[in-house]
Amino acid sequence: MSDGAWLGVDLGTQGVRAVAVSSSGEVLAAASSPLSSRRDGSRHEQDPEQWWSALSEASRALTAATGRVPIEALAMCGTSGTIALVDAAGRALSPGLMYDDARAAAEAERAGEAAGAVLGYRIQPSWALPKLMWLLGAGGGGARGARLVHQVDFVARRLVGHPVTADSSHALKTGYDLHRDAWPEEVMEALGVPPWVLPPVVGPGSELGRVDRAGAEATGVPAGTPVIAGMTDGCAAQLAGGPLTVGDWNSVLGTTLVLKGVAPAPVRDPHGAVYCHRSPDGRWLPGGASSAGAGVLTEHFPGRDLPELDRRAAEREPASVLAYPLVSRGERFPFAVPEAEAFMLGEPADEADHFAALLQGVAYVERLCLDYLDALGAPTEGQLSLTGGATRSRYWCQLRADILGRAVRLPEHPDPAFGMAVLAASRGRSLDEASRAMVRAREVIEPREDRTGRFLEPYVRLVEELEGRGWLERSVAEHARSRAALTGRG
Repeated sequence: MSDGAWLGVDLGTQGVRAVAVSSSGEVLAAASSPLSSRRDGSRHEQDPEQWWSALSEASRALTAATGRVPIEALAMCGTSGTIALVDAAGRALSPGLMYDDARAAAEAERAGEAAGAVLGYRIQPSWALPKLMWLLGAGGGGARGARLVHQVDFVARRLVGHPVTADSSHALKTGYDLHRDAWPEEVMEALGVPPWVLPPVVGPGSELGRVDRAGAEATGVPAGTPVIAGMTDGCAAQLAGGPLTVGDWNSVLGTTLVLKGVAPAPVRDPHGAVYCHRSPDGRWLPGGASSAGAGVLTEHFPGRDLPELDRRAAEREPASVLAYPLVSRGERFPFAVPEAEAFMLGEPADEADHFAALLQGVAYVERLCLDYLDALGAPTEGQLSLTGGATRSRYWCQLRADILGRAVRLPEHPDPAFGMAVLAASRGRSLDEASRAMVRAREVIEPREDRTGRFLEPYVRLVEELEGRGWLERSVAEHARSRAALTGRG
């Protein structure tokens, strides 16, 4: 492998992060630049121009810090389902509709009727396809020669100076058929999406172009640097977690919770909560995205000393109340219920009890996600890596291992931008080779057997509550209970 640097960029919700990584996995430099959003009920927008300006600022700082180290290639990830419309020159015709923008509920229902059977998964309002339909119709973009771009496509075009192909990972939620490796023309025609709106698509790891002079001047990335087709942020975090071995899983806990695994064949979910990406090496990456996550801590405990709250929560195992900690209305995984809302059973004794209930509630959701995947026949017994911002809490990682009843692995750099550097470094070699050379574990946390037993009864109670509300199917609840019983006997 080269002695140069591989650049990874993560276009997130709150900012753009860029890292330069050596072929042996050393982070040579890192930089970031903030992003701002506009939220109004179910709407969540960003200005696409801000994506470019933030990328330029972060990459200029990054390349200045790397000095004379040659830049070998660059790959980017973005938030899954985030799109905009542009004109023929690449100028934005619409705001960027973000990953959790849910205004297109009616369009999602239409898309599900037309595409569900063809694509094999449930179309959700936050996915890119219904948002594209909304932009072309109610959004008023259809009469202006509009073209679809995913978040990464918008900035990649600026880097290379010409339109770029989309990668199949970001295109998945826009309705791209990974089984046929093509846009489903009959579906798009039925939904009123003109073929010229949709970009051509390539697999992750393909070269999109090379940084041109204008891109180099704006970003500091040398002209001629290859720009590599990336993956969504959840898949990028999966690459940061380690080699893609069948049965391995990566749990990304940030604002929300995303699980991604590796399977030899697609995992079929009749309810559409689980869908499959495709790895650059051809294997399948089943997973799902929950609306539960660490965002509830920001909501309920803004500006607080979280390590101190961790310490106090450790004395409440289990908490006296049960929480289903949704960040926003609607759940996507381990069940798809648009009307689901966060709830708490009981009144917390104090703020430590409240905080403990939220931490434990997220871990219960994580366990239920894995139980659901097991019920679908997905291989789940491999290595489990934890990535995302929540891994900064050592206590929460231990708690998750305890509630899951299994060892968890903490990668040294649990960062989607790092995962994109790994993907960039796979250019001309296998992804496994790049991953094994660059990704290392910081720690492996074993569950504390006495603690695992403490959490089984509240977990089962939460499962029964979800079943009683009609959100969780009886067969799934029974499977979760049976697995809990096996854990208890183990």
